[in-house]
Amino acid sequence: MDWINGMRCAIEYMEEHMTEEISYDEVAKQACVSVFHFQRVFGILCGITVGEYIRNRRLTMAGEELAATNCKVIDVAMKYGYDSPDSFTKAFIRFHGIRPSSAKEHGSVLRAYAPLHIKYSLEGGGIMDYRIEEKEALKLIGMKRIFQFDDAYQNIPMFWEEFFKNGYGKEICGCFGVCIEESAKEKTFTYMIADLYDGKQEIRDEFTLYEIPKGEWAIFTAKGPLPKSLQDVNTKIWSEWVPNSREYEVAGGYNIEMYTEGDTKASDYISEIWVPVRKTNS
Repeated sequence: MDWINGMRCAIEYMEEHMTEEISYDEVAKQACVSVFHFQRVFGILCGITVGEYIRNRRLTMAGEELAATNCKVIDVAMKYGYDSPDSFTKAFIRFHGIRPSSAKEHGSVLRAYAPLHIKYSLEGGGIMDYRIEEKEALKLIGMKRIFQFDDAYQNIPMFWEEFFKNGYGKEICGCFGVCIEESAKEKTFTYMIADLYDGKQEIRDEFTLYEIPKGEWAIFTAKGPLPKSLQDVNTKIWSEWVPNSREYEVAGGYNIEMYTEGDTKASDYISEIWVPVRKTNS
């Protein structure tokens, strides 16, 4: 199943189960990909995390129901997955700007977040620099931390700042940023600031070793200041290259950002994104 049809099936599944507990694992199965890759691709293509989409749709539906029926606030709160009226009220105010009880008043203004619809459009036609390389197993040393998909974009840069502020950069320069699938927790993944392990570095309590098996990689080059250059290339990888690649498909629950030395804000700064791949007929 291609990415477009997979995303459509996943969105339809979420819409059909908004009043139930939605398993991210089950949503990803609709798209025929892992939870890790689905959440990354959804965020890149849709501009919103899976959790934010579900929350916005539920609050939209809750507002419509309160305005159009005589349902009690507590019943609507429970229907859309909130454990208490207080948590529902706080979320409702953040989204709609009014209390749930006010939604019943004539003339109240509510916000609506419409369901996503996947459409085919003529896009692409641009040039992407990439190469296919086979690499031996990569043994990495670095510092790991678990992140929620919903706030990773905000928290990972803070992780890097903290890493260098605490002096760890003297031992590990941070050549790689590695995203690793966290299979035990469907809404999280592990991010690792790492270097290649040469067998000589001291493995302090704060550090860990992680090995990525031998395999093929699609390596994409980004030129320009961070983080925009990497983000732009990442979007193109998942919205253009992956859906249209006939020879290769994504393999492995991880991907790598590779950073070179130099000024990361310079217009000629070079970085790379490594995506594990395998031939489609293998």
